[in-house]
Amino acid sequence: MKKFVISALALLTTVIAAAQTMNVQVGNVVFQFPASQAGDMTYSNGGQTMTIMGRSFTVSDITKSYVDDTAFSDSTVQVVYNGSQATVYVAGNVAAYVEPTVSGAHVSIAQSSDVSASTCGEITYQLSGSSTDGDFYLSGKFKATVQLCGLDLTSACSSSDAGGAAINIANSKRIQLSVKKGTTNSLSDYAGGSQKACLYSKGQLQLQGNGTLNVVGNNNHAVKSASYITVKNLTLNVTSAVGDGINCEEYFLMKSGTVSVSGVGDDGLQCDYGDETALTGVTTDHEDEDTGNMYFEGGVLTVNVTATAAKGVKAAGDIAISDGTYNVTTTGNGEYDSDEQDAKGACGIKTDNDMTISGGTLTLKSTGSGGKCLKADGTLTVSGGSIDATATGSVYMYSSSITASPKAIKAGTKAAKSSSRETAPGGNWGGGGNRPGGGGSSDYNNYDYTGGLVVTGGTINAKSSSHEAIESKGTINISAGFVYAESNDDAINSASDFTITGGYVMGNSSGNDGLDANGDFYIKGGYVVAVASSSPEVGIDANSEAQKKLTISGGYVVAIGGLESGSTTTGMSTKSASVSKGRWYTLSSGGTAALLFKTPTNSQMPSSATICAPSTPSLSTASTPSAATFWNGYGATF
Repeated sequence: MKKFVISALALLTTVIAAAQTMNVQVGNVVFQFPASQAGDMTYSNGGQTMTIMGRSFTVSDITKSYVDDTAFSDSTVQVVYNGSQATVYVAGNVAAYVEPTVSGAHVSIAQSSDVSASTCGEITYQLSGSSTDGDFYLSGKFKATVQLCGLDLTSACSSSDAGGAAINIANSKRIQLSVKKGTTNSLSDYAGGSQKACLYSKGQLQLQGNGTLNVVGNNNHAVKSASYITVKNLTLNVTSAVGDGINCEEYFLMKSGTVSVSGVGDDGLQCDYGDETALTGVTTDHEDEDTGNMYFEGGVLTVNVTATAAKGVKAAGDIAISDGTYNVTTTGNGEYDSDEQDAKGACGIKTDNDMTISGGTLTLKSTGSGGKCLKADGTLTVSGGSIDATATGSVYMYSSSITASPKAIKAGTKAAKSSSRETAPGGNWGGGGNRPGGGGSSDYNNYDYTGGLVVTGGTINAKSSSHEAIESKGTINISAGFVYAESNDDAINSASDFTITGGYVMGNSSGNDGLDANGDFYIKGGYVVAVASSSPEVGIDANSEAQKKLTISGGYVVAIGGLESGSTTTGMSTKSASVSKGRWYTLSSGGTAALLFKTPTNSQMPSSATICAPSTPSLSTASTPSAATFWNGYGATF
């Protein structure tokens, strides 16, 4: 038999020049050598070993060999799944550099450490077909591309190299996972495996292409990289996961494409530090970056999370949003965090550090107890884009002293300087006037305030049905843009100083102060409308109990419910006025119309107001405007 095989192979050397491809099959692996590249076949070990293009075969292992006109591309490895079986096709120029192992539909490929730019270059692994009991495992030390070309793959065991993952890439280098245009691909992993994700990459994972990829994570995460993840062009749907929908370390970057995450048991998207002890900071083109940062530069992201205290998007580092459309909804209730001994709520977009929003459209909703829509523990800077944030949950109360209150937007951090504590349960009320530990708190100087909210442009519409719509545990500085906040607590509250130098700001409260500062409050410019509930609440409040003051030195101001007692004005004219519910008014300065606004219809709104302008202020009723509106319909341009 051996003589026959050798003779047959020898015969092939005489005809291969007239054919396109010589195929050498070993089990379920077919090596494809083009006639133009094959050259001489050499035999050694007494004719027991045959070598073609650097690939050696034990002749007795060859299932068959044949010549045909099959067309294939150099530097490619094709994996075709067909039910309980898979077949691997290896291009001749990389045959010496890959070692495929096939058991049923379980495919494991070891990419040689000799693969480099100077040998065969980057290899592309093309996966297609379907199997309900298959997987793909790849190891190596040089970057590679994995292309999905119409793949439906489900792992049904954990005994293979993939460990229960549908795709497990142990190569620690950059992996380009490309979804071929016009194809729909689905991955599902084994529920009892050891895998970290259904789609896992030890190295950098670049998700791209113009096709669709659906992923289910039955054991832990749906998609995970132990390095960074980038997203471009493709449609990625995570329909369920036991853990996070998408999880990575180092950084996350979404440039374009459509990503949808739902049905997860933890966070939607999470990025952590790869090595917190050796953080790089932001680098040029993110080269070798390890920051825990998340960058959103375009595309459409839709996240719906239901788990207790889950985050739609969570970063250990910074978050930067410059373009794109983002729809994030959380419905889970709050919970007690035993590690931090504090109550935590769900949150739409959360960062442990700073967040910058310079563009894009954000629609954020939180319905669970203690939930928040947008939260930055550092500084939240808004310079562009549009934010619509609505929190409708109630307070989560673990105990009378440990609570989490819902907010549409929260920024900054407040920490006690000593063992002193606020009188509020858990220190979480942070409101004003008639709430414990609020704007009237006299222990202001016992705390350090870091970070906060900076608005230099863009549009913010924030609503909370239970607590502050916008709260800063540091300072608030608004110099431009449109800001509207609505709540039955303080509409906007700063735990420290609050400064407005420009822009359009409206705080609409049906149960507390319209705008409140636990520190000093400065209005130096801009257009401001503040609506409070009935006395003793005021439209604009400062912490006079801690000898802080409200100072107005510029801009155009309407404070329905009045100003904090002891407030001062510099270079401004002030006047009392009366207003009715649900009416449009024009605020004029020296006879010149400056601002067109509408009063709300809430039953707690008082009829008295204080108006301020650079020159003799006055209020007059106005007709419903036909011009463009802002402030959720309560303001309009002339």
